[in-house]
Parts: sequence; C-alpha cells; structure tokens
Amino acid sequence: MVAQLIARARSGNWLRTDHLVESKAIWSQANGISPDWLEGVRLANVSVQLATSIWSIELLHDIDVLSNMFTDNWRLDYESPIARGIHEVCVARLKTWRYEL
Repeated sequence: MVAQLIARARSGNWLRTDHLVESKAIWSQANGISPDWLEGVRLANVSVQLATSIWSIELLHDIDVLSNMFTDNWRLDYESPIARGIHEVCVARLKTWRYEL
C-alpha cells in the first residue's frame, strides 16, 4: 500500500496494474504468504482502497516524508510513527478483507 502512496506522490497516479502485481508479490514474500490469484486480486483492490483513503492526509503527498518511512535497505522503518500508523490501518483492514466477497 505504501508503494501506492509513493507512486501517487511521484507521478500523480496510482500504480499501474503490472507494478501493483509486482508490489503484491514483494509484500507476499516479505510476509511469508502465498495468496491464490483471487486473494491476490482482492489484496490489490484493498491496497487501492486503503491508499485512496489515506491519501487524504496531505502530509503523505510529500515524497520526502514517504521516503523517511524506510530504512537504508528500503524496508519499512516501524520506528517511524507514520509507518506504524499506516501499518495499524492496514492490519485492521486486512482482518476484515477475507469476509468480503
């Protein structure tokens, strides 16, 4: 989902489909899960929904603010209050996403 925010801050657009698929694959690997194709599509959809709602926070329009949420090896830095806040929103949303068809 953070990839969506970065794409929007850089280009003014959300991720293209191919980049969204790649981002989902990276997220899945980092989290040790292997969603089937339907779950993958639904995860991508949730990503867009979350990014759209979080985008209303004007601070997140700044690419420098978004960049500061990462460690030197481009992993999210959970010491960052912004990264932790986004993570909490995502966790709460993912707890309900499986029940929506």
